[in-house]
Amino acid sequence: MAQLIFFCGTMDSGKSTLALQAAHTHQSRGRPGLIFSSTDRAGTGKLSSRIGLRADAIEVDDSVNFHEYVLDQLAKSQKVDFIIADEAQFYTRTQIEQLATIVDSLEIDVFTFGILTDFRTELFPGAQRLVELADAINPLQVGALCWCGARATHQARIVNGVMVSEGEQVLLSTPDDVVAVSRSVRWVIKAVAAGSIDARNANQFATDIVLLDAPHPGSGKVFDWSLAGELAAGPRVLLAGGLTPENVSDAIFQ
Repeated sequence: MAQLIFFCGTMDSGKSTLALQAAHTHQSRGRPGLIFSSTDRAGTGKLSSRIGLRADAIEVDDSVNFHEYVLDQLAKSQKVDFIIADEAQFYTRTQIEQLATIVDSLEIDVFTFGILTDFRTELFPGAQRLVELADAINPLQVGALCWCGARATHQARIVNGVMVSEGEQVLLSTPDDVVAVSRSVRWVIKAVAAGSIDARNANQFATDIVLLDAPHPGSGKVFDWSLAGELAAGPRVLLAGGLTPENVSDAIFQ
């Protein structure tokens, strides 16, 4: 019985390598198939991995109708035993439904590969529909590592050396860099000095957490905790500056 399978992982977890290996396994046993990809690092019409493997692929954009494409191949007496669909997070919800239709009506196995969430920790539309429809969801076993050494579970977008949490979900032709990180370091933290202009305007920064420190950071001295009340409403606050087990409760209740 044919299946729709979703192999998911973060950046650098070997998704494309596994996709190429799956294609090779089937082809080496005389099973012809179709390989699809989208916005691959090697260019249009390619499926490549970071370890140097590469294959020709059919480029996917929003206009591609998978079901019609496969029916056309079958009408030309082209045998299709399997489908590899890489970068599936970029596919539309309708395209994922087309892949499910291929599995159910044509009895062709479809193996999809992609990332679950974007740099904002929100599901990509294609990935969300796969989670809803796939017969099996297989997280990749060779996990990428965060720079901190922990297993990477999320993506972060780096712009000019700064981790950001706002912006378009997909930016394909910009210098932005996307890296794999653990959830604990994904948050964007902005450090501000108590009583400063930055503290009063903290809600204007694209940040998840504001770290409120003494006017002279690194001094280890306690400051007037009531200055935390000047922070603009919005981001969560992480308090620093001369905290000890003995005074931390006083700081919390200021």
